[in-house]
Amino acid sequence: MIYDGPAPADSDAPRTGGVPLAPAGFVWPVCGCGGPLRFFAHLPVGDDVLSVFLCQNDPGVCEFWDARSSANRVHLFPREGLRPVAVPESGLALLPVTSAIRVHGVAFDPDEADEEEGEPDAYDIARQGWRREPGERFGKQREVLGSLGGSPSYLEDDRLPACPSCAGAMEFAAHLEEGLTRETAMNLGGQLGYVFVCRACREGAFLTD
Repeated sequence: MIYDGPAPADSDAPRTGGVPLAPAGFVWPVCGCGGPLRFFAHLPVGDDVLSVFLCQNDPGVCEFWDARSSANRVHLFPREGLRPVAVPESGLALLPVTSAIRVHGVAFDPDEADEEEGEPDAYDIARQGWRREPGERFGKQREVLGSLGGSPSYLEDDRLPACPSCAGAMEFAAHLEEGLTRETAMNLGGQLGYVFVCRACREGAFLTD
């Protein structure tokens, strides 16, 4: 997923920031600290939309990195019939800037990847491929905002979340990077975010590495 400039706040296209789109009756999620969660990403996946929220009211205090914490929330909505949600009047509920995302397929030979210990990781290889295609420039890799599908990069098996409803293994859905600039970015403590979903129960989970 590549940064693609500013976007309308209520766009139904892939984006970070802006206003969440949700079904009628949706209630803005609140963290255990009492403040609203900040809306992070709107990610259409087929006939559904992943809507990701994290607490940023006092970064580093609330455990937004823990899949079982009240400091994050992932919703899986049917895409049809969604509407912009009323934004809380107080708290850090929105990012300052809405960023469009475009999905870009990277063709890159793993043998050309930077040398690292262990087996090359598919997500790292893709990020390196984007940096070098169509031409390398300083900071280009920062334009990568994550990826859809595939497998979670370098995440240990014992950290894979179970669905809170059926206790089954959840499906990996997306990587999410912090963002390109201070205005467009979510504070993830410098870590990579992972989004998981149980489609049968329509449950989601978020954690960082």
